[in-house]
Amino acid sequence: MFGLIRLVVLSALTFVAGVFFERHNVSEACAAQGGLATDGLCVVQNTGAN
Repeated sequence: MFGLIRLVVLSALTFVAGVFFERHNVSEACAAQGGLATDGLCVVQNTGAN
């Protein structure tokens, strides 16, 4: 029984860690393009220059 509980807890922790890892990677990629990651979206201001 302890093994099943441990499996569920470790799986949940691994999933949460993966979500945070991916959000960090997305925010870094957004910053590299000159944008600002807000609420999971990359917002890039349009300067009007082509």
